[in-house]
Amino acid sequence: MRIHAFLVVALMALVSPHVAAAGPEAALLERGKYLMNGVVACGNCHVARGEKGEPLFDKGLSGGMVFDEPAFKAYASNITPDPETGIGKWTDAQLAKAIREGVRPDNSIIGPPMPIEFYRHLSDEDLKAVIAYLRAQPPVKNMVQRSTFHMPLPPTYGPPLKTVKAPPASNQRAYGEYLAQIGHCMECHTPRDGKGMLQHARLGAGGQVFKGPWGESVSRNLTPHPSGLKDWTDAQIIKAVRDGVDRDGKPYRPPMGFGFYKNISDADMGALLAYLRSLQPQAFAGGK
Repeated sequence: MRIHAFLVVALMALVSPHVAAAGPEAALLERGKYLMNGVVACGNCHVARGEKGEPLFDKGLSGGMVFDEPAFKAYASNITPDPETGIGKWTDAQLAKAIREGVRPDNSIIGPPMPIEFYRHLSDEDLKAVIAYLRAQPPVKNMVQRSTFHMPLPPTYGPPLKTVKAPPASNQRAYGEYLAQIGHCMECHTPRDGKGMLQHARLGAGGQVFKGPWGESVSRNLTPHPSGLKDWTDAQIIKAVRDGVDRDGKPYRPPMGFGFYKNISDADMGALLAYLRSLQPQAFAGGK
């Protein structure tokens, strides 16, 4: 599957002025805000879109973005707490199961491009934080069309999850891998086979093609190979991730969520760098 997304350029418009908390929930909500407006970047797909795909920030995370692929035509769902068209009637447990296991309250399976394979790594605490943030958003009534799939969806994405813990931030490489997983970096930066399945043996080798109003973009090789990031400095990688600018100064095209990634903290960026530097070097998987 290939994710056609648009660059979110006005991130702060997604942040509700009502997102505030006091007491014991404040830290949880602040963590959720950081994740959602940073590495997890759900708004990169779930922000409402107009007829030409332009972001409608006043409608927040009320969905509607279209992913039109040969195998499916999917619409990003409304994840605001509207009781009729969003998640307002879902319990926290139901929302957690949908995010991390791909199962809705009616037991239907969520299909692509939702990266459930990676969200299964989301820790219990970070999952609670994301849910707290979603609950704090203003409800927006926006009925989104049902997605259609021309491929069989899996009966499950794996066994039911019980407890998931993040590695300690002190283990920089392991924590960087965790951040890359919940940010589903390899969803786009790993090549796929003829059936659309990720080729895990070539993790990070890039080469996926994304077409949209911007033209065509190809995901970069993130491994420490000469065709990847081997000769890049840390500063060059950080600028590419945060600002969407190649080391030669050329701006990148979507679907990278630069409007979100610019908010990743220095510590977390350092962990991501440690993880990328540790990847098995792979030759670039693309033809360009």
